[in-house]
Amino acid sequence: MSPRSASVNEELRRRSRERLLQAAVELVDERGFEATTLGDIADRAGSARGLVSYYFPGKRQLVQSAVHRLMHRTLEEALEREPCTDDGPERLARAVDAILGLARDRPVLMRQHMAGLVQAEGFVQCPEQRRLSELLGDTVARYGSHDVAADYPMLRALLMGAVFAALVPGVPMPVPALRAELFRRYGLDWELGVPPDSETATGTRDRDLSRFFATEERPSEA
Repeated sequence: MSPRSASVNEELRRRSRERLLQAAVELVDERGFEATTLGDIADRAGSARGLVSYYFPGKRQLVQSAVHRLMHRTLEEALEREPCTDDGPERLARAVDAILGLARDRPVLMRQHMAGLVQAEGFVQCPEQRRLSELLGDTVARYGSHDVAADYPMLRALLMGAVFAALVPGVPMPVPALRAELFRRYGLDWELGVPPDSETATGTRDRDLSRFFATEERPSEA
């Protein structure tokens, strides 16, 4: 049998990494961060346990990359859904609703993610985090920003603050109130995006996350 080509090996490595990302999101969402081990993640992904450390220095970094993947694919899906639009305010409204929707629908996962961000490692610089930054930066630009370098970090901070406020144990703020404040700040009409009282805002959890971890290669992530 002839040895596999470099391109085939690269494809296999990429698919293995994405299976680990999906397994990490699923397990932390089900059990929480502390109750999920790297061995559990490897087993769910069908990978050798030693392979996890090949791609990620530790559990915290793996989970953060996995959540960033879920966030950027959720945001991407919201921005690209029909009817497609280049309207800046509509796209910003969709972005706000996508991120707040994750806090509403996956509180365990997002609470663990927010806790991880204040650890010493901070943001993990990985393809998933970079893609999320690109999408939010593009959203700010299409909204009409004349200084994306300044306005994108502000949007990111406001979204992170809203997610944190929605997830504080014992005193969570309701997502509609947080949405209203963000929409007020950016001058967005309440009917843009997916209003909480609309028929499409069901708030039901989609347990099948496979579409967010599809193995097809995307040029921006290569």
